[in-house]
Amino acid sequence: MNSFTKSVKLNNVAYDVRGPVLDEAMRMEAQGERILKLNIGNPATFGFHVPEKLRQIMSEGLPKADGYSDSKGLLSARQAIADYVARRGMQGVTVNDIYTGNGVSELITMTMQGLLDAGDEILMPSPDYPLWTAAATLAGGTVRHYVCDEKAMWFPDLYDIESKITSRTKAIVVINPNNPTGAIYPKPVLEGIADIARRHGLIVFADEIYERLTMDGEEQVPFAAVAPDLFVVSLSGLSKSHRAAGFRVGWMCLCGDKSRARGYIEGLNMLSSMRLCSNVPAQLIIPEALKGEYHDPDLLPGGRIYERRRVVCEELSNIPGVSFVEPKAAFYIFPGVDTSLYRIEDDEQFAFDLLRKKRILITHGKGFHYPNPGHFRIVFLPEEKLLREACAGIAEYLSECRR
Repeated sequence: MNSFTKSVKLNNVAYDVRGPVLDEAMRMEAQGERILKLNIGNPATFGFHVPEKLRQIMSEGLPKADGYSDSKGLLSARQAIADYVARRGMQGVTVNDIYTGNGVSELITMTMQGLLDAGDEILMPSPDYPLWTAAATLAGGTVRHYVCDEKAMWFPDLYDIESKITSRTKAIVVINPNNPTGAIYPKPVLEGIADIARRHGLIVFADEIYERLTMDGEEQVPFAAVAPDLFVVSLSGLSKSHRAAGFRVGWMCLCGDKSRARGYIEGLNMLSSMRLCSNVPAQLIIPEALKGEYHDPDLLPGGRIYERRRVVCEELSNIPGVSFVEPKAAFYIFPGVDTSLYRIEDDEQFAFDLLRKKRILITHGKGFHYPNPGHFRIVFLPEEKLLREACAGIAEYLSECRR
């Protein structure tokens, strides 16, 4: 009898945000263990829900949403997105340049499938959101990770980016605000990346899903607004900003100079048509969600996300040998542990041990393709009491593995 194994295309593909450590946590939970989950940015799990008005719009629209839409999405949704990005300084984006998706995740996979052939190279940040690396690898590309420097507020190292460009490099991915670090890149950094892309003729993929989840008066600058002459694919959606993760509402916009990308755009159109269309009921909420200015009270002093960031920063700062850069956006923090002080040689093993000994679930740094041991991501959406409990557990675990 034949045995069936996974495709060899998956041999170098990983997505450790939902990987072996999570599998172990689920096994423990099934046996009755209580697990403190700090691993996945799923707002609804922690009591952050989609605004009622958007829920009502979707519900009332269901009788009109049982057929396919245009493969790129409803015209009303794409027009709302076009108006929204124009207000953000991304000029020249028409409804025909916009594709809706079942979340940004589907669109990331589509962009990589449409672009990369075997041997093509693409630059990704380290740390990254691992779906980008997985999707590029599965598409046959070779990923080269550029450094985001912890000592420089996690901003991309422009010299490192340029040093990793070869004749096979096709594109660079910029995740801003960044997941897992919560860093917001200032305009001069974006301009520096744009200069590199301009000199080497690269596409820029700008993952901007956290663009509206900024704190401390910081503003996210869209990459396409900085470099209107480049071909930029900008991706965003409502999963995080409007707590609509389960609705799967994402989009991508083709911005700037498309004259050299006609073949690639033809491929995107084909891939878009092959999956027929994105979730039509979810598309119905886009016009309302993008209407006018969006001010999230959870991100202001006294708001839930703002205050939970404050708590996790306070608690981590009290643990000897733990350092971090305060995140300015999203709801993640990416601390590091001094491995000269603690016996931590492998991030994944650290995550397993923390789970088994203290019942705390984190995502280890290698899951974000960050090579330096001792880093991990915490989602700070849980209630303050649970965050304090989790940080106390991390402190206790570390005290048990001092050198």
